[in-house]
Amino acid sequence: MTDCLFCRIVTKQIPATIVEETDQTVAFRDINPKAPVHILVIPKEHVASLMDLKPEHADILEKLHQAIQRVVRLEKIDATGFRVVVNNGKDSGQAVSHIHYHVLGGRRLNWPPG
Repeated sequence: MTDCLFCRIVTKQIPATIVEETDQTVAFRDINPKAPVHILVIPKEHVASLMDLKPEHADILEKLHQAIQRVVRLEKIDATGFRVVVNNGKDSGQAVSHIHYHVLGGRRLNWPPG
């Protein structure tokens, strides 16, 4: 998807501060962080939203969750706590139509978030 911002990050057409990368995932720092640690974890394959996931994407979901675990360890927030957020659709605040997980931590997070 040449018009997808995150696909362009995957293909290195747009720079990003990459924290971790595998064959199937990329984790990079959010350019407008909402916490001291704010990293986006995305699949390299373009999937627009949670509602576009299909059974054949099960492996991608597994790889995304493994990437999240590695990232929180790298950022040293695994012991203190962190939040994982997925926005789906316009009303949720999903700004990029490419499924992505926000990993937030590094401070005490408030509840409720919305």
